[in-house]
Amino acid sequence: MQRSIRTLTLIALTSMVLGGAITAAEPFSPEDLLALKQVTSARTSPDGQWIAYTVEVPRRADEKPGEAYSELYLVSVKTGEIKALLTGAVEAKSIAWTPDGSGIAFLADGEEKKAKKQVWLMPAKGRTAQQITRSETSITDFRWHPSGKKIAYLATAPKSAREKALDEKGYKFIFYEEDLKPKNLYLLDLDNAGAGGIGEPLTREITVWSFEFSPDGNAIAASITEKNLIDQWYMFRKIHLLDLKTGALRQLTSNPGKLGNFAFSPDGMHLAYAAAKDQKDNQVSQVFVIPLGGGDARNLTPADFPGHVNWVGWKDKNTLVYRSNEGVNTTLSTVGVAGGEREVILNSADTGIVFEAPDFTRAFNNFALVGNSPTFPGEVYYWNGGKEMRRLTISNPWLPERKLGKQEAIRYLARDGQEIEGLLIYPVDYQAEQQYPLVVIVHGGPESNFSNEWITRYSEPGQVLAGKGYAVFFPNYRASTGYGVEFALQGYGDPAGKEFDDIADGLDYLIQQGIADPSRVGVGGGSYGGYASAWFATYYTQFVKAVCMFVGVSNLISKRNTTDIPYEELYVHSGKKLEAMWELSLQRSPIYWAQQSKTAVLILGGTDDTRVHPSQSLEFYRQLKMNDHPAARLVQYPGEKHGNKKQTSRKDMLYRILDWYDWYVKDARPLDGPLPPLDISDKYGLELPE
Repeated sequence: MQRSIRTLTLIALTSMVLGGAITAAEPFSPEDLLALKQVTSARTSPDGQWIAYTVEVPRRADEKPGEAYSELYLVSVKTGEIKALLTGAVEAKSIAWTPDGSGIAFLADGEEKKAKKQVWLMPAKGRTAQQITRSETSITDFRWHPSGKKIAYLATAPKSAREKALDEKGYKFIFYEEDLKPKNLYLLDLDNAGAGGIGEPLTREITVWSFEFSPDGNAIAASITEKNLIDQWYMFRKIHLLDLKTGALRQLTSNPGKLGNFAFSPDGMHLAYAAAKDQKDNQVSQVFVIPLGGGDARNLTPADFPGHVNWVGWKDKNTLVYRSNEGVNTTLSTVGVAGGEREVILNSADTGIVFEAPDFTRAFNNFALVGNSPTFPGEVYYWNGGKEMRRLTISNPWLPERKLGKQEAIRYLARDGQEIEGLLIYPVDYQAEQQYPLVVIVHGGPESNFSNEWITRYSEPGQVLAGKGYAVFFPNYRASTGYGVEFALQGYGDPAGKEFDDIADGLDYLIQQGIADPSRVGVGGGSYGGYASAWFATYYTQFVKAVCMFVGVSNLISKRNTTDIPYEELYVHSGKKLEAMWELSLQRSPIYWAQQSKTAVLILGGTDDTRVHPSQSLEFYRQLKMNDHPAARLVQYPGEKHGNKKQTSRKDMLYRILDWYDWYVKDARPLDGPLPPLDISDKYGLELPE
């Protein structure tokens, strides 16, 4: 982990870079997207003078398959000077300053032969990072003790010697959801050299998912479930308080449903947390505070709040601060611990910069944020609480030289009068009198939304499509977050109902506005967006020439019994057990309507997906083919889960999606003609034999 330090000077941020208002030479290309870097996290030093940040760097086409690298940098708040601490084939994540500001800790592969994630420490002045933990299993999260002399971390309990011996002798069986190891909380005393980098377990036989130290370091607040199952993480986490002196553990909250982050007040008297309003609330949406000395939690969210709270912290002992999604914007607000009116202190509608949860100094006057806009992905921003945010990094200096399609929020009325919002990227060089091929990209969840930021990804190539002459629409249909709990609940117990009707109505709106060519429309998306894609390929097939379904749902009946989050699906989506809704589940399944499909269908997904099992893709493909569908193709990516991490899989998928839309939407080729080429290896950027 030793890297030499090189000091970089940040090029002046000219109006050209900030505004993108220059004559671009060429459109944003697939190659540009695959090379795009972005800041993924930013943490301010305790004195507010430096910001540590990580940059995601994609692997090259000819490198070993794997996820993007994560490099570590420092940037000076005063001068803009940048110091590279770890670069190249590295993966530094979950960064955290030491309490005294002398170093930055992070998670990365350990020195042992098996690449388990361990905690490393890099001095703020650079030089050499040192591994400070030696956990037998991978560490998933860690926190500094306020003294700076201890680290607490989370790791799954290791196998016993007996279990290891059985594995080595071939008795390595899978006992589904029964032989689960708990995720324990450990405490490592850094002054105790005899510990050998292995902490003492603070919990056993329960699973800890996240935690925070109290300001005095005498207690830990932790979100806990009985079993180490992702479904329990979704629906059953409760906050407990662990006394580090006595080991006593008591449940603090009784929140029904989903739980977000939590934070101690500076005086240690209260705990703030973000959580769902009730069990059927499909996402974290409210801000709560609970007194640690006893008493009930209070909901401090404004009544009928038209947004979703998704992060909470403290300004001071009497004032909470929270981040929200409100429509296509993000806000940062404060509210008193006793309640009252909120004060919005930062709004992306004013700055044009959509921001993630902030990191700030104790004085609440130096903020580090990851911000992005419709014209660039994540960058480091500094904010001192005033009117303006200051950009400190340029990760892609070439990006302003590319032509980008104009991106703006649009609103329209659904068939029942409900106003729906979405984002539209216009084709590059858009002409008002011309109709364009349209691609609708549907977000997953559905408990998610599109903010007015950089929304182009390998699976959702908005700006690439705009550069190829498409209009691209990103609808925030009913069940999306960012518009209040009642808006999100309109999808409850009604899969593919109002949700997908809203998408069809948005498509109609763009046709009526003269933007979209009704004979050249495509739909794509992943997960629940993949479900929408399959629905438009079957039920709404008359609207759509082609779809690209990624890790999508095709059969609601079998999906419920093969997913790893069955209780999440029951409590926040269906509302009833399967036996109480057989008929509805069948009729809202794309396979039920597959025989009428007149849409070209590209099905994509990973072989190791536990969220939406690969059988969903296989069922859909087989049902289409058994009905003599002439234009269906199934492509699976080995080892990938619910989304592709390897650069090889991302590259192939991006080019296949573009080819599919060009073939059937832009060029409007017949459904019963030849399919697009299967072998696209000439686009991988590799030197291959003929």
